[in-house]
Amino acid sequence: MDSNGYAGKILFVDLTSATTRTVPTSDYSGKFLGGRGIAARIYWDEVPAEAGPFSPDNVLIFSVGPLAGTPVIGGSRWNVSGKSPLASPNQFTNCNLGGHWGVALKFAGYDLLVIKGRAANPVYLLLHNDMVEIKDATAIWGKGAIETRELLKSELGNTARVVCIGPAGENRVTMASLLADNDASGSGGLGAVMGSKNLKAVAVQAAKKSSGIAKPERFKELVARYRSMEKGVFTAWGTDFMPKGDIRKDPCYGCLGNCLRVMYTAADGKRGKYMCQSGMFYQPWVYRHQGTLENDISFHAGRICNDYGLDTWSIDMIIIWLNRCNRAGILNQDNTGLPFDELGTLGFMESLVRTISYRQGIGDLLAEGRETAARALGTEALSAIRHSDPYEPRLYLPTALLWAMEPREPIQQLHEIGLPIAQWVSWATGIDGAYVSGGVLKGIAKRFWGSEAAADFTNIDGNALAAKMVQDREYAKECLVMCDWVWPVMESRATEDHVGDPTLESQILSAVTGNDIDEEGLYLIGERVFNLHRAISVREGRRGRHDDVLPTEWHHEPLKKGITNTEGLVPGKEGEAVSRIGSVVDVTDFEKMKDEYYQLRGWDVSSGLQTRYKLNSLGLDDIADEMHQMGLLHDRTDNNNEGNRNTKT
Repeated sequence: MDSNGYAGKILFVDLTSATTRTVPTSDYSGKFLGGRGIAARIYWDEVPAEAGPFSPDNVLIFSVGPLAGTPVIGGSRWNVSGKSPLASPNQFTNCNLGGHWGVALKFAGYDLLVIKGRAANPVYLLLHNDMVEIKDATAIWGKGAIETRELLKSELGNTARVVCIGPAGENRVTMASLLADNDASGSGGLGAVMGSKNLKAVAVQAAKKSSGIAKPERFKELVARYRSMEKGVFTAWGTDFMPKGDIRKDPCYGCLGNCLRVMYTAADGKRGKYMCQSGMFYQPWVYRHQGTLENDISFHAGRICNDYGLDTWSIDMIIIWLNRCNRAGILNQDNTGLPFDELGTLGFMESLVRTISYRQGIGDLLAEGRETAARALGTEALSAIRHSDPYEPRLYLPTALLWAMEPREPIQQLHEIGLPIAQWVSWATGIDGAYVSGGVLKGIAKRFWGSEAAADFTNIDGNALAAKMVQDREYAKECLVMCDWVWPVMESRATEDHVGDPTLESQILSAVTGNDIDEEGLYLIGERVFNLHRAISVREGRRGRHDDVLPTEWHHEPLKKGITNTEGLVPGKEGEAVSRIGSVVDVTDFEKMKDEYYQLRGWDVSSGLQTRYKLNSLGLDDIADEMHQMGLLHDRTDNNNEGNRNTKT
C-alpha cells in the first residue's frame, strides 16, 4: 500500500472479454480525491450517455477513499456507483455501504474496482494474492444473498469478504440491492445492474496491511481531538432505537461503534444487522396485526429482504401503497395472490418479496417500481401514492433544495439538516441530557450552513446558501468515504459553545496523505464532484430547472404529522418551538430559493444549466467542451452569474 493513503491502483474488469487492466489512482485522485468523486469521473469517461442500466456498456464501480483502513475515525465505508434502473429517466447514482468489504478491497491493492461488460454465463469475481479470477457461479446462481455469502466464505475461508446479490438482482428487479459482510446493504437498484452482468458476487481475500498514514503523530493528535468531542450515539425525541434482547455492537472497520449499528440474535439463533429503517420498517404493521411490538418479526422481515436482495425502503413504500390500494378496493388477494389479511406477519412479507423477486404475477409489475405499477393500474392507484419522509421539506424547509437537485433521496445531505434538529427537538421537549438549544443551533447554522438565519425553519432566508454548503461538504465526505452517522461533527458536549468542528475532515486527510488541504480546499473538491454529477445527470436527460422539482403534493397537501417528529416541531426565529403541522412548501418561495441557489452555484438562473465559466473555474474544462457540443451548457464566459460560497445571507 502506498504511504500516502492510497492503495495506488484502479482495477478494470471487462466481463465480456474476460480481461483486466489497471491504471494508477493518481491519474484521478488529485482532482477527485476518491470514492464517489473518482467513480463519477470514470463513469463520465466510460459510459455513453445513451447506454441503459442493463447495457454491457454500463459500469459498476466499487470505490473506497484515502481514509479507508485508518483506525477509530470511521473512514472505511465504500461506495458502489453506476446507471440505475430505479429513476426515470435512468440516472447515474450510488449507494454507500459499511462493514468490512471496502477496506478488504483496499488491502487487496485497489482503490476502485470498475466492472464492465456481461459474462456469457453466471460468474463471480475473486481477488486474491494479486490475482484476479473470473470463476463459474452456476452452482450459486438462484440462491439467496445470505446463503451465497456464507457458501463462498465456507469455500474461500471465513476471512474472505463477499458482496453479492439475491434472486431480485438476477431477475433485474429495479429496486434490487447488494449485500456484503456484516449485512452491509446497498440500494439504488444497483443489484439489478450487477445481475444484468451475470455477476453473482465479488469476493476479496486480502491480508491486513498498513493504513498508509503519512503523518502518524499528527493523525494521533487528531484522533485524540475527535475522541474529546464525545461524538456519541444519536439520541432524539427520547426514543430508544435499539432492539430489546440479545444484541452486541457491530461497528464497521476502523470505527468506535458509537452508532445504532448492532448485531441482533433472534430466538431461532439467526443473527444479523439490526439498524434504523431496515430494522424497524415492519414494526408498525406488526403492531397493527397483533397489538404488540415484536423485534424478532421485524428482524426477520429485514432479513427476508436482504436474502432475496431487495431494498427495505422500497419495500416499505410498496407495502404502504398496496395497503391503500387494498382499502380502496383496487387490489385484493384474488387479483394479486397476496394475503392482505396477514399484513404484519412474516408470511405476508415472504409472499410479497418472493413474488417481486421472481416476477410472479403482479410481482412482475411491482418489480418495475411503485410509480410504474401505479401508472399501469390507473388514476386511482396513482392517487394512493404518498411521498412522505422523516426529512421532507413540508417539515424541514431547508431540505427542499436538497431533494430537488438529486435523482434519489440524498440521505447524507438530509442527515446534516435533520440530525442536529433532532437533537434540538430533544432539548425543546425537555429530554434529559439534551444540550442543542436554540442558541447552540444558531451557532451550528452559522458555522456549517453559512448564516444564523438558516436556523429559522419557518422561512426561506439562508436556505439556498445552506443547501450549497451542505452539498459541497457531503460530496467531499463521500469522496473520503466517511461515516454519515459520525461526520461532520456538528455538535459536541465537550466544547464551550457545543458547536462542532468542520475542519477535522480536512486536517485528517492532510495527515493521512501528507498533502496539505484546508476546509475550503476540501469543499472545493466537493463542489467539483457535485458539478460533475450535475453534468452527468443533464447528459442523461435531466432538464435543468424544469426537473429541479418536488412532489406536487408537498406544495398542495398540508403536512398531517411528522414520521418521527410527530408534532412537527422546528425552531423559529428566536429558536422557539414552532409546529409545521398543516404546512406546505410555498411554490413562490421555492422558486425564489432556486433563483438564489443557481446564482450561488454560478449556473444560469433561468434554465438551471451550468455555465462554461463555472465548469472551467472548477478544472472541468473538458466536461464543459463536451456539454457545449451536446447543447447542454449555458455558454457564458464571464463571471456575472458566478456564485461565491462565502456569501452570507
